[in-house]
Amino acid sequence: MTRPDTPTLDRVAGPADLRRMDDRTLARLADELRAEVISAVSETGGHLGSSLGVVELTVAIHAVFNTPMDKLIFDVGHQCYPHKILTGRRDRIRTLRQEGGLSGFTKRAESAFDPFGAAHSSTSISAALGFTVGRDMGKPTGDAIAVIGDGAISAGMAYEALNNAGAEGRRLFVILNDNEMSIAPPTGAMSAYLSRLYANEPLAKMRSLAEGFESALPPPMRDGAKRARQLVSGALHASGTLFEELGFDYVGPIDGHDMTQLLPVLRAARARATGPVLIHCCTVKGKGFAPAEHAADRGHGVAKFDPATGTQKKGAGGPPDYTKVFGRALADEAARDPDIVAVTAAMPSGTGVSIMADRFPGRVFDVGIAEQHGVTFAAGMAASGLKPFCAIYSTFLQRGYDQVVHDVALQGLPVRFAIDRAGLVGADGATHAGAFDVAYLSNLPGFTVMAAGDEAELVHMVATAAAHDAGPIAFRYPRGTGAGVARPERGQVLPIGRGRVLREGSDVALLSFGAHLPQVQAAADLLERDGLTVTVADARFAKPLDMDLIRQLARHHGALVTVEQGAQGGFGAMVLHALAAEGAFDRGLAIRTMTLPDRFIDQASPEAMYAAAGLTAQDIAARALAALGRDARVVPLIRA
Repeated sequence: MTRPDTPTLDRVAGPADLRRMDDRTLARLADELRAEVISAVSETGGHLGSSLGVVELTVAIHAVFNTPMDKLIFDVGHQCYPHKILTGRRDRIRTLRQEGGLSGFTKRAESAFDPFGAAHSSTSISAALGFTVGRDMGKPTGDAIAVIGDGAISAGMAYEALNNAGAEGRRLFVILNDNEMSIAPPTGAMSAYLSRLYANEPLAKMRSLAEGFESALPPPMRDGAKRARQLVSGALHASGTLFEELGFDYVGPIDGHDMTQLLPVLRAARARATGPVLIHCCTVKGKGFAPAEHAADRGHGVAKFDPATGTQKKGAGGPPDYTKVFGRALADEAARDPDIVAVTAAMPSGTGVSIMADRFPGRVFDVGIAEQHGVTFAAGMAASGLKPFCAIYSTFLQRGYDQVVHDVALQGLPVRFAIDRAGLVGADGATHAGAFDVAYLSNLPGFTVMAAGDEAELVHMVATAAAHDAGPIAFRYPRGTGAGVARPERGQVLPIGRGRVLREGSDVALLSFGAHLPQVQAAADLLERDGLTVTVADARFAKPLDMDLIRQLARHHGALVTVEQGAQGGFGAMVLHALAAEGAFDRGLAIRTMTLPDRFIDQASPEAMYAAAGLTAQDIAARALAALGRDARVVPLIRA
């Protein structure tokens, strides 16, 4: 594949090189950097649109501020690819999101230029304020610059941080990357005029310049600029913006792709700021790459693609992925029950509820990046008599855990939690791995917790959740394709707390919880090749447990092995606790629990990640043999 010609970028070993360039050279650098990002992501896949939207902004920040002494903190971090290229990682950028390669997000362990790790949203201002306090208390750190998008700033945590930062009054820079609209003015005289104004006016007068900027634009652009200012205003006719009311000096909106605006504004702000400053930059997600700019999601997450056409490489055909199975099953249930509604936190496509939204748009609610609000919103709907499905990734649901406990579980409200991205997720790495939900939900009184062993089971669990009004219920399923089993036209309501036996033997029992069932079946095949007979059971429920099934497995087999795609303290721990309470260990019991290890696992293919976790079919078979003992006679260890 032909790589772009990048003579200016080739002279950059780190941000210090940018500070020796003139403004015209920096503009050329931004063009070459954009080409390099497109070229690299075409080979790796990843978050393309968001990275293209901040190319000029990233160049300008590194050219003006003294990174890494000054701390540049990207919110979420999926827009950090240009930053990584400029900060000494260009030689590894084509290992992005691959095993042993660069993370797709900022990561402290990766570079001194990544002062704060991210991947979940709305954390940057809080972290920047922390660095600011550290600076003011004598720690060796300079200014802090938080770059946060208009989506991320919608979350409550961002406003909590803004309120605190405004009250503190410390010198701090927040850059609002607003890619909802473009107000790009024509180049030439207008840009030169604005540059002179921004360079010469005191900081306190900068915010008033936006009105003159708006009036000088043609009518369509003028309306866009006005709407951009209203985004951050307390009211349509407020005398000051919301940020000013919170104690920030507000500058903008400015064109985030015009270096003749960005550089003077950042330089003036850095030179003159004494307290917190918010700089409002309007950008275009996917800027400079037409296929991304014209895509519905602006190229947010892409597979490998042809950089000439933008055509993404399609995966091999096969079973549908779990997310689509859920989305279709939910839409079908909603067609039969008008009380079913769905809630998502800015991930309608990612969670599959977009399928229901296409059929029943008035019954699907996207609350933005606000998981805490989304959970309590769903609780309120449940209290009203509706049947809400709250579809949130496992790691994102962690952000609303207090609400799960206080607003849902404590009140016994029948909110249905559809938990996508259960288990290890591949290229997104540890930040998106659904390791903890089984543990953090199973300890809540009144909760029912399920996990789908295959895509047919997921259809049944959607139906089961829809029919369950006795309290909160959750079901988890992984990212990626299903096991290839036939799916029912309509899900059946499962008996609560009952598992199923898939094959029967007498030597060892393998008890699976969730989507690792194919690997458990493969482990049983390996054991049977060694002459053992194996029972394979699918628990279906972590809470309530199927104790009749578990007792039978323990009593009639030489060993019992539980397997799950979750952390310690989850399903296996529930089984151990229940058996211990019944005194099973007093009579002798060979049991092993297989979980994710007590460490975070970096990005790789899911298969490689599970191998690193010790959860392959071979690992499961070896653990079963170890539980039996090399010379162990295969006899029951619990007597009826």
